[in-house]
Amino acid sequence: MPKPKISIIGAGNVGATTALWCAAAELGEIVLLDIPETEGMPQGKALDLTQAGPIVGFNACIRGTTDYEQTADSDVVVITAGLSRRPGMSREDLLAANARIVASAAERIRVTSPQAVVIVVTNPLDAMVHCAWQVTGFPARRVVGQAGVLDAARFRAFIAMELGVHPADVSAMLLGGHGDTMVPLISCTSVSGIPIRQLLPADRLQQLVQRTRDGGAEIVRLLKTGSAYYAPAAAAAQMVEAVVRDSRRLLACAAYCDREYGVGGFYVGVPVILGAGGVQQIVELQLEEEERAAFQRSVAAVKALIAEMQQLLGN
Repeated sequence: MPKPKISIIGAGNVGATTALWCAAAELGEIVLLDIPETEGMPQGKALDLTQAGPIVGFNACIRGTTDYEQTADSDVVVITAGLSRRPGMSREDLLAANARIVASAAERIRVTSPQAVVIVVTNPLDAMVHCAWQVTGFPARRVVGQAGVLDAARFRAFIAMELGVHPADVSAMLLGGHGDTMVPLISCTSVSGIPIRQLLPADRLQQLVQRTRDGGAEIVRLLKTGSAYYAPAAAAAQMVEAVVRDSRRLLACAAYCDREYGVGGFYVGVPVILGAGGVQQIVELQLEEEERAAFQRSVAAVKALIAEMQQLLGN
């Protein structure tokens, strides 16, 4: 039986590290692609990753290329290509440049891998996944954005650090856009089944919520010359695994919502069941009044961002 084919568009830090996580988990054949101007770079990274196999103990076919034909008939395509944030730069500052990059990638994917599930990682995420969906013309369930998996991981990590517990014991869910308006759901956060409100006071919880919202910006400030890539790549690889192994993971992802949550036809972060073919189900939660209001504000911000993108692109 042939192995799943996983193509990663963009061989920078996020793309190459996504390839590493996918290879280590032996998820399938991996193609790492970058633009022609970088000829040799994706090939070199692929070879380096291959040589890690005997040490770590994985057996994976990894190829680097600048030719989209090498990605043909992929089962999953992960788009990481784009500019990264610099200190003082918001996700919105990246909007026009990255929309053109993602649109170009989506045009090629539509031709070379017409049956693929597309996972978008490029920021600003909510607008970029909407762009990829529009350009590919794929069914909405086959285009999904990586945001909530990363944001939930950050929230879980901060709670684990605060309580001194194993992060695997912390469970969390988020809604909304990827950025300042995301909505970590306190009502859906627990540690080994214990509601988080029984373990932390409300004021400290809100501080951790805010740190989660600022999670990416905090790393940008510390790095000074780049942005996060280990955790974003791990989150992308978890989504790839859910698709290629049909593991039906319930994860927070940027999914196309129409009647769901009353969104009205936009990509926004919600709980989904992710498996073969992409988004198999959107899970609608009963939200507390404060959470519902925060989610509506986040959806409004996402709609404004997408409208701005379409205006910039002349759509």
